[in-house]
Amino acid sequence: MIRLDELLLGSCARLVHVGGEGAFRRRLLELGFLPGTPLRLVRRMDVGGVLEVELRGVRLSLRRSEARELAVEDL
Repeated sequence: MIRLDELLLGSCARLVHVGGEGAFRRRLLELGFLPGTPLRLVRRMDVGGVLEVELRGVRLSLRRSEARELAVEDL
């Protein structure tokens, strides 16, 4: 199990755990970051430390600090 921000570019993984607290965690769950959901790391932007993730047919951007709260396992 690794953190989402450690996933290699283009890799597919399954979400195992959603960390964080309160409203932040709730918002991730509302966006579809649910345990068991497959996802793919599409882009890593060094400027601003942003990751683009594809899950459930939608692409979403997360800050690296937010991605550290998500644990994944390789598929």
